[in-house]
Amino acid sequence: MSESYVFFEALTPIGFRVRVSRGRWELITAIKHPVMAGGEIRVQSALESPDEIRQSRTDPEVLLFYKAEAPKRWTCAVVKRTNDEAFLVTAYPTDAIKEGVRIWPN
Repeated sequence: MSESYVFFEALTPIGFRVRVSRGRWELITAIKHPVMAGGEIRVQSALESPDEIRQSRTDPEVLLFYKAEAPKRWTCAVVKRTNDEAFLVTAYPTDAIKEGVRIWPN
């Protein structure tokens, strides 16, 4: 991804960087989860200082970063990681943490 297209990026506590392009963020906020419009700081916080990180049950290259926002409310940032690349798949508010192997904190 070209630097000129990076909307924001975050260094995760497990040692890799996630870059989010402006186009990806627009797709998430316009089509997938409009409720996340204006929520880039919440997503960046979930990536940089999550309460919990889980590995997807269906795709081992997908990680779910959860950050508590209120009792029983989290922001979930879904990241796909392949080799040294990582990108935001989607982000959404949720009232439940999905099943999957908890990889952080151990």
